[in-house]
Amino acid sequence: MTRLRTILGVFAKHGLRNLVERLNLDSFLTSNSKPTEEKELLTIPQRLRLSFEELGPTFVKFGQLLATRPDLVPDEYIQEMSLLHDQVQELDFATVESVLIEEFGSHWRSKFQSFDESPIGAASIAQVHKAVMINGDHVVLKIQRPGIVQKINDDLNVLYFIAELLEKYIPETRAFNPVGMVDEYFRTLELETNFVVEGNNIRRMKENFKDDTNMVIPKVYFELTTERVLVMEELKGKPLSKVDSLQAMGINPDDIVKKGLKAYLKMVFVDGFFHGDLHAGNFFIMPDHKIGLIDFGVVGRLNSKTQAAIVNMLLALSKEDYTRLAYEYVDLAPFSESVNVDLFAKDLQAVIAPYYGLTLKNVNSGKILMASAGVAASQGLIVPTEMMLFFKSIISIEGLGAKISKDFDFLAFTLSQVGEVAQSFFQPVKMANEASLLFRESKNFLSALPRQLNLLFRRMNSPDYHTKIQIDGLPNLQKTISNSFHLLFLGLIIGALILASSLIYALSGSIPNLWIVYGIPGFSLIGYVLAGFTGLIAFYNYIMKD
Repeated sequence: MTRLRTILGVFAKHGLRNLVERLNLDSFLTSNSKPTEEKELLTIPQRLRLSFEELGPTFVKFGQLLATRPDLVPDEYIQEMSLLHDQVQELDFATVESVLIEEFGSHWRSKFQSFDESPIGAASIAQVHKAVMINGDHVVLKIQRPGIVQKINDDLNVLYFIAELLEKYIPETRAFNPVGMVDEYFRTLELETNFVVEGNNIRRMKENFKDDTNMVIPKVYFELTTERVLVMEELKGKPLSKVDSLQAMGINPDDIVKKGLKAYLKMVFVDGFFHGDLHAGNFFIMPDHKIGLIDFGVVGRLNSKTQAAIVNMLLALSKEDYTRLAYEYVDLAPFSESVNVDLFAKDLQAVIAPYYGLTLKNVNSGKILMASAGVAASQGLIVPTEMMLFFKSIISIEGLGAKISKDFDFLAFTLSQVGEVAQSFFQPVKMANEASLLFRESKNFLSALPRQLNLLFRRMNSPDYHTKIQIDGLPNLQKTISNSFHLLFLGLIIGALILASSLIYALSGSIPNLWIVYGIPGFSLIGYVLAGFTGLIAFYNYIMKD
């Protein structure tokens, strides 16, 4: 409750008190939770960003996740969330050492020749230190901040609570699926805070690039790696975050961009396993002009269907075939009957066509693809999470390319590789695997078919067998037909009464001793009265009630 009170107080302080009140949580606020006049001039997205920044790493990372979901989050919020950045301080070494003692024991220093107590980097989840192993290997240790997992879990519990209240009390937020977004965030953080998982990601990536002479992936020392400490090989190159690194090493920027992009395309289209956070600080230029990669906490996984869809999307872009692009989105997303493909394609063209053919200096194709996902969402399509991570990774790698070579045409180069990439889908090994899968699926189907047919025939031959068919709107149709028959029946009765009464009236002169009331045969009068009364009943039941 203390953390919830703190979070709500920060929201109110930044001008979101109305939101807290709509969630029926205003009883947690104090009189001091009031925004300044300057805050009241800000937009709602700006107030939310400031709140997230003050609330710390969990909320900052959640905001960064929201910035990658234009299919769920409005543009004005995405622009603000993209401005979020971690504000962390370095931990003193005594705090870092407490983690090393808990993981390795009090004699942890015996595992290293030397250990640099000054960090080379600090982030919201971990801090990084250099060390030298007993065998002389130079390594870096990624050491988790004490208590960060518990703090994240506490914040996530509050986020779940708030998300559930948003869906309950603020109906307009249901379209954004707040609980679903927190679920996605939880799964991401759960993996990112387990360094054994990250170590395995590095191992797998290293295996994928074992035959690539242009890429260097660090070795992981699994004998020393735990959930809270990751020990891996130190890369001796220079990070691309230092713009002058390439010039100092006499390297052609375009060559580095091409090498990096080819490696990225291999990750996406050949391996189906790609680095999800390709910013400049994670790229290293090695002394022999190779490219090194670090930080594998966030990775994407693509199945064959999604890989093929991405290839088809890029081919569709190369030919400006927006109908084909629209159909790729439709095939990827869960089935929806409400999609108007012609309108979808027209909206995609309106978004993408003005930028077609421009270079990195003028356009970011990753952002265009993100925008296309937003168009898909407007058609009621749910874009898969892995596809959104792919689009985000394109934005990152294009931002990196823009720093290195401003005139490099990212989209043109990528499209030029699509044909080569597409060939990977027809490699003998892949085709053999797919054929093997098809054979197993067919074998299972054919094996089960006689048994299923036997059960079906037995059921059909059973004396108690009946088939139930459910048609949407059928009860309403049945009610309408029933009402119509009732109305027709009453109409026939009314018609018969009027006809009989009229015949009696017409023949009254030829019938002796006929009962006359007010100059009208009595039976005719009774018939007319009954007809009128029945008509009133019909009018009330079938006109007034409808």
